[in-house]
Amino acid sequence: MFFVDTLELAGLGNRSYLAGGPDTAVAVDPPRDIDRVIALAARRGVRIAYVAETHIHNDYVSGGWELARVTGARYLVPAGASVSFPHTPVADGDVVCVDEAGGLAGASGASGASGASGAFGASGAEEARGASRADAAVALRAVATPGHTPHHLSYVLTVGGRATAAFTGGSLLIGTVGRPDLVEPRLTEPLARAQHASAHRLAEELDDAVRVLPTHGFGSFCSATRSEGDATTIGAERTANTALTQDEDTFVAELLAGLDDVPAYYAHMGPANAAGPAPVDLTPPAPADAAEIAARLAAGEWVVDLRGRVAFAAGHVVGSFNFEAEGKIATYLAWLIPWGTPVTLLADSPRRLADAQRELVRVGIDRPAAAATGDPGGWVRAGERLGSFPLATFADLAEARKERDDVVVLDVRRASERAGAHIEGSAHVPLHELHGRHGEVPDGEVWVHCGSGMRAAIGASLLAAAGRAVVVVDDGFDADALARAGLPVHAGHTCGRA
Repeated sequence: MFFVDTLELAGLGNRSYLAGGPDTAVAVDPPRDIDRVIALAARRGVRIAYVAETHIHNDYVSGGWELARVTGARYLVPAGASVSFPHTPVADGDVVCVDEAGGLAGASGASGASGASGAFGASGAEEARGASRADAAVALRAVATPGHTPHHLSYVLTVGGRATAAFTGGSLLIGTVGRPDLVEPRLTEPLARAQHASAHRLAEELDDAVRVLPTHGFGSFCSATRSEGDATTIGAERTANTALTQDEDTFVAELLAGLDDVPAYYAHMGPANAAGPAPVDLTPPAPADAAEIAARLAAGEWVVDLRGRVAFAAGHVVGSFNFEAEGKIATYLAWLIPWGTPVTLLADSPRRLADAQRELVRVGIDRPAAAATGDPGGWVRAGERLGSFPLATFADLAEARKERDDVVVLDVRRASERAGAHIEGSAHVPLHELHGRHGEVPDGEVWVHCGSGMRAAIGASLLAAAGRAVVVVDDGFDADALARAGLPVHAGHTCGRA
């Protein structure tokens, strides 16, 4: 009689959900490319009657406003959020009957841009009818869970009046909580304390068997700490989540001490979501020939090669940057690029190009300036040569350091990762800072490493475009293995994401 479907946004480490009954459904925290949600609803044979946001997102552009417009759904937004588009403000305790006509339990059906929950005046009889519908149907109950943002709501999914799942957004995640430092520095500690209280409220009000369905926490930088696992329940979180196992002061101190770097593009996501994002255009970009690619590079624009690092290292357009389509392209390209810089995409197939284009619109990189597909030999003008550089292992690095004195080891991991262990004598510039700091890298042949090879390839391509001789260490960083290979490792403490 009811369902909950998950839409994975693996590149961003997020999830969206479609849930409902036999006829109608609600989309929770939908992605910008709403065609996926619409297709899922069509396969289910249900109408999307509601779109619900748990909060104004800081890590991706929401598709909520457009999905509500296209489907005619009621757009539910936390009452405390400041937005500039028509919506239905939702406050703590409000109930939505998802699987039948009607709105918030006790609501008059009013909808507007005001954030005041008082927009829902209703008579006692109307309230009773709304409560009755909620008890008999698939419904959502809003629960105020501030912490990730001041206005954050979770939505408890009830079936026949019984709670079965909780859409917790950026509140209670798997083993952790959403980070509290994305709103305003002065609010970080108060929001961390609010996260602790919100987690306890959910645990106190919900049974152990209730499923916890967060939006963040599957690799998202909106997660306060690394989140492990794919599914959880309130009962599991009672024993595993530090928000529920630690006292408030200990939890807050450890949470604040473990916060990692914030991707630069997050600064643009909140304002875009508050304004009401525009529809996306996923039609193929204008094709670029070799002359146009060269002209765009000469103009200082970014030309991004989406192929894997092995293929890129073997041959690429000189000056282009390597962001693998199979990696976290949206996160890292949006993090590194000067915001608003035109992007030309190079791919080995139209499918890879289309997939990358879809990933990028989710973080506000809406239209590539141009694109080319095929073989890199067709991306350069006649007589021009492709660039290349070697790939190596940490064992190769150890041998090179023994034989030569011009080897520069560059660690492009984040500071939190480097604190766990690093190669003695290595230089350190986090990848997200490298484009503006490549001049600080010491002279010599630069052997670039990260935790696995993907970020090292990005960093090496940035340096190669600046004229440096580079080698990509395409290898997993393991302190014990490095020591066995003959690389001296300084061990510290482990924190942050891998």
